Amino acid sequence: MDDNNSHWVVKGKKEQICTRGEPIACGSMIRLEHMTTHKNLHSHHFSSPLSGNQEVSAFGDSGEGDTGDNWIVVCSSDYWERGSPVRLKHVDTDMWLCTSGNTYGRPIGGQMEICATSYPDSSCYWKTSEGVFIKPSEGLYRAAIHHQAHTEL
Repeated sequence: MDDNNSHWVVKGKKEQICTRGEPIACGSMIRLEHMTTHKNLHSHHFSSPLSGNQEVSAFGDSGEGDTGDNWIVVCSSDYWERGSPVRLKHVDTDMWLCTSGNTYGRPIGGQMEICATSYPDSSCYWKTSEGVFIKPSEGLYRAAIHHQAHTEL
């Protein structure tokens, strides 16, 4: 997909820092920050404008927001893998991130409405297909191995 509006940074929940390059375990709580606007993928108990489902929006400044930005990664393996389908469940409302099938006319013509629903159907699957996938820094990796090797001390 050649659409800069589709690029997101995966971050840990606000109280938890993600280690760079660390795999994201299924069941993890994450936040998604839009790369261009630096706003978080957010939801709350409001109706979406086109479908009447739960609204999903962009919220916060420079990646700072609130608990409405937290999502659980639901997948069928141990880790969220590139190209494999996942579902995202909103923590505060227990709703599922989906596409309604409706498209906007203005101000973002042709863009599909993203919303949250109570039941995860086939419109609630998401895939990572492009982007920058960062390997762990060597120093962090060595420190983790060193720490694990000397647990008896």
